[in-house]
Amino acid sequence: MTLDAQLLEILVCPNDRGDLDYRETELVLVCTTCGYRYPIRDDIPVMLIDEATTVSDDEAARLQKKADDAGLQPTWEA
Repeated sequence: MTLDAQLLEILVCPNDRGDLDYRETELVLVCTTCGYRYPIRDDIPVMLIDEATTVSDDEAARLQKKADDAGLQPTWEA
């Protein structure tokens, strides 16, 4: 089942407030800035950092390029 479009518009990564990439076939939401992967269980996104997994270095680089191309910037200060 596809997640509701309105829900996808308001969800952000709880780790860094980054945009999320919905991967319907994998049933995950992937943060485009930090790369955390949040599972979707029973059509409910589990937006808990403790439940998140990380992506490979190659996938993280791809996501960072996607964020850079879209002009997305982190919302935290270093």
